[in-house]
Amino acid sequence: MKIFKIAFWILWRVWFYVLMAIPILIMFPFLVVSILSEKGYPYFFKMARIWAKFILFGMGFYYTVKREQKLIKGKSYMIVANHTSMTDIMLMLALIKNPFVFVGKKELVKIPLFGFFYKRTCILVDRNSSKSKNEVFKRAQSRLNQGLSICIFPEGGVPDDESILLDEFKDGAFRLAIDHQIPIVPIIFPDNKERFSYTFLSGSPGKMRARILPFIETKDLTIDHRKELRDQVRNLIYNGLLEFQK
Repeated sequence: MKIFKIAFWILWRVWFYVLMAIPILIMFPFLVVSILSEKGYPYFFKMARIWAKFILFGMGFYYTVKREQKLIKGKSYMIVANHTSMTDIMLMLALIKNPFVFVGKKELVKIPLFGFFYKRTCILVDRNSSKSKNEVFKRAQSRLNQGLSICIFPEGGVPDDESILLDEFKDGAFRLAIDHQIPIVPIIFPDNKERFSYTFLSGSPGKMRARILPFIETKDLTIDHRKELRDQVRNLIYNGLLEFQK
C-alpha cells in the first residue's frame, strides 16, 4: 500500500507542473502581448486567474470562501495571507478579482515557462540584499500609483519547520499600506499546507477553505504605527487559524 501511495504522490506532483504549463502554452501569444507594457497588466491578470483555476481544479482541489467584507472594484488594497504552499498563489488569484501584483521571492524565476512571466509581472525580492528590498518599495509604489493592489505574504517565505502555524511577520507590507493609506485585506488559508505542502511525498485532493477578514484601515496612521499594525494583523490571522483547527 505504501508503494502505491508513493507512486501516487510522485505522479501527482509531476502532474502539478504539467498543469502549470498547459494553459501558459495555450495562451502564450496573448500572455506575451499583455506584458509588453504595464497598461496590459489587467488583461494579463485575467488570464492568470484562468491559469490558477485550471491548476486548482486539475489537481482535484475545490475551494470555498467566507467573505466578511468585499473589495471595491477599482480601489487599491494591501492583500496579506499566511503562506504554506505554492497553491497559495493560485488560490489567491482565484479569490481576488481586483488586479493585484505579487511581491515574491526571486527563486521562482527558475521554474520553466512560469518563471518567464513571473519575472516580468511580479515584484521580485532577494531577502539577502538590502538594495533589492529598497527596489521592491519603489516598484510597489509605482504599481499602487497605477491603481493596482499589492499582495504580500508577510512571513517572507514558507517556514522550513511545517509545525509552525504562523511565522513572524516582516514590516514591508504594513509600511507600504501606511505610506499609501490603503486598507489591509487579511486572508486565512487553513488547508493549503495539508493539501499541497512543500514536503514532496505529501498532500491530497480535497477542499481548500479561505476566509477574508474585515479590512483594516490605515487612514491617519504614520510609519511609527507599522509594528503595531503588523502585530495586529498577525494576531488576527493567527487566531483565525486556531479557530479552523478546533
